[in-house]
Amino acid sequence: MSVLTVEEVRKSYGGVQALRGCTMAFAEGAVNGLIGPNGSGKTTLFNVMTGYERPDAGRVLLRGRDMTQATPDAVFAAGVGRTFQLTRIFPRLTVLENVHVAAQRRGLLGQLRRWTSGAEHERALEALDFVGLTRLSREPAGSLSYGQQKLLEFAFIMVASPSVMLLDEPAGGVNPTLLRHLAGRIKALNAQGVTFVIVEHDMEFVMGICDQVSVMHNGAALMEGSPEKVRSDPAVLDAYLGTDVSAAEA
Repeated sequence: MSVLTVEEVRKSYGGVQALRGCTMAFAEGAVNGLIGPNGSGKTTLFNVMTGYERPDAGRVLLRGRDMTQATPDAVFAAGVGRTFQLTRIFPRLTVLENVHVAAQRRGLLGQLRRWTSGAEHERALEALDFVGLTRLSREPAGSLSYGQQKLLEFAFIMVASPSVMLLDEPAGGVNPTLLRHLAGRIKALNAQGVTFVIVEHDMEFVMGICDQVSVMHNGAALMEGSPEKVRSDPAVLDAYLGTDVSAAEA
């Protein structure tokens, strides 16, 4: 069963076609990978699926519900959380206050309120404990390492208990130790029923954590299948993975 489906989605910026009739489906309950070279349309597809961009044509479906014209807040309310290539945190707020903002995601006034309940505060602490940042809860978020900021952003969306999490290059700039920790957190949430769609250039990370992988090329779907199938496909290896896969296997 598919949780997120895009059907013949097109998106252009001036004369540049970022998405060219892209059709893809991401499996419910799985860790789905989305790969392809730079400029293949992966982040644009994420933006369309989460309401940050409107497609010129086509549809976005969430468990069969048409979300094509939904706003980011509506997508979030429907149980879809996402991260970004560049972390979006509040550097002057503490780590705990950042998670509070996520828990209060109901407009600016809501974000500026203090804790509204003990349960909300407890949920924020649980999220930080889950990603291993409890000891840094009172530190300014801007003082964290880049990898720790990635974990904070993960907690930021996790606190709302989404059923689907879209991660845009979670491994980028993260050291191997923190990356292993992040992978463990993804697997733990997936075991609890959370579906993931992960855009990533780190092929070792993708092939090691994903149940199925979709490949994009020139704004459209090229193929999808198990990591083993994608890894061994000559067209994918030659055109999109190249030395990255070789390096990952070395």
